[in-house]
Amino acid sequence: MSVLIVGSIGLDTIKTPVAEHGDLLGGSASYAAVSASFFSPVNLVGVVGDDFPKAHVDFFAERKIDLCGLQTEPGKTFRWSGEYHTDLNTRSTRSIELNVFEHFTPTLPPEYNHTEYVLLANIAPSLQSHVLDQMSRPRFIIADTMDLWINIAKPDLLALLKRVDMLILNDGEARELTGENSLIKAGRLIRHLGPRYVVIKKGEHGALLFGEDAFFSCGAYPLEEIHDPTGAGDTFAGGVAGYLASLKHTDGVTFPILRKAVVYGTVLASFNVEAFSLERLRTLKPEEIEERYRTIRKISHFDAEV
Repeated sequence: MSVLIVGSIGLDTIKTPVAEHGDLLGGSASYAAVSASFFSPVNLVGVVGDDFPKAHVDFFAERKIDLCGLQTEPGKTFRWSGEYHTDLNTRSTRSIELNVFEHFTPTLPPEYNHTEYVLLANIAPSLQSHVLDQMSRPRFIIADTMDLWINIAKPDLLALLKRVDMLILNDGEARELTGENSLIKAGRLIRHLGPRYVVIKKGEHGALLFGEDAFFSCGAYPLEEIHDPTGAGDTFAGGVAGYLASLKHTDGVTFPILRKAVVYGTVLASFNVEAFSLERLRTLKPEEIEERYRTIRKISHFDAEV
């Protein structure tokens, strides 16, 4: 089955303690779509300007990502520039140019309306809801969010949470949304806001998965070197969504299935940070994914059979 992914597509300039590079492929939908494509077909919805390099479009096509929903508008593509500090966990935004993304309203091609798995990557919650308004009873909906929307669009975000099956956010965002310092309490509180499942990302410390009376802690893959953390969370979300769409479910998405999906998402994110932009995912092989999956499974001490 296919997964529908809607979000930002952009060009990034990134500085880390390792190096600095400009005009890199970026955006939440870019990372998520390429990650998901390792498991399932992807329908991508986003907007770019007429300056968007053809090489990036070709890369999407090489990954068998359907581009009927990719809008090209006159003007410049969304651009972001950021700098990561020594610990690579904190970053400063140097500039943001919304450009054609400023007035982006996701419009789904008719053939996308029946996609059964949906990943609403990081865009305004009102736009995420607009996407769902165009859908015909998707089987499983995942939404990502960020601190900006918690601060400036919380009512829209709370309305969205009643319509999704899973929310993915990081530890700081979980604390900000709930006012709880404890991530365990925060995860459980967010479930009561609507989603059946919640994933709290903890960066180099892995991720927490919450379900009804169920909990799973997934360890991160131990990396000796990290070149660029940009897009790791989006890559994680894409891996989760793509894996779910790759399965032939008879009883729907269950907690054991989600545990396995979270591990695969963690695996994809661990590869993504090994190079700038999506360069590591360009060369990634399925056998590398499976080998690292087995390693993280051992680290997390869980039985993945479902």
